[in-house]
Amino acid sequence: MIDSAHIHRAFDADLERIRNLILEMGGLTEAQIGESAEVLLKRDNERAAAVIARDKRIDALELEIDAEVVRVLALRQPIAQDLRMVITVMKIAGNLERIGDYAKNNAKRAVAIAHAPPVGNAAGTLKRMARAVQDMLRDALDSYVKRDLELAADVRLRDEEVDQMYNGLFRELLTHMIEDPRHISPSMHLLFVAKNIERMGDHVTGVVEQVIFTITGKLPEDDRPKGDDSPYAEVVLQETDRDRDDGNRE
Repeated sequence: MIDSAHIHRAFDADLERIRNLILEMGGLTEAQIGESAEVLLKRDNERAAAVIARDKRIDALELEIDAEVVRVLALRQPIAQDLRMVITVMKIAGNLERIGDYAKNNAKRAVAIAHAPPVGNAAGTLKRMARAVQDMLRDALDSYVKRDLELAADVRLRDEEVDQMYNGLFRELLTHMIEDPRHISPSMHLLFVAKNIERMGDHVTGVVEQVIFTITGKLPEDDRPKGDDSPYAEVVLQETDRDRDDGNRE
């Protein structure tokens, strides 16, 4: 005779093990976001190398989570909400892994521009963007643990703030590149860093959308606000005194 109570206890233990793996992976990813911004601001190549190396642990955790999910599906055959709880974990882990990759890539960019002169206040803006995404991820993980639908929905909307910061920095760096060709190389690296952080925010949004699906059984039907208008950005340069003098001589 099958002991249903034993089966439920075993399944609960499986879920707890998977949850702990997700939280470990999420905690490492959250730390990587902040560290990758710090190494850019402080131009610390040693810390950048550590960020790059730690990404392997995040990758390993994703594989471990995937294997655990497959095992649970085969042994427990969950249904309904239990099935959603198990399957969405794989998608959450996939989003976390991609965030980790972006953090690793930003650390590599930091090494590439370690000896380049600063470009405006770009590094400070990037740090603010990274902090915003860190906060989003922290709350996303809280919403996962607490099954907090309201918090998950709030995180989903906050991604627009990151997009707006990206838009402003995009225009600033483009202006620097046009005004002084010496800024082109470091500005291009910084633009890639900014885009990586913006994409991190998108993946955090992916995490909370899976949390919402777990709780409600459906993904959000409305399109979340997207503030990235960089494909349509235009830069208007102000005329300088030198430009006016050159024009008068023509």
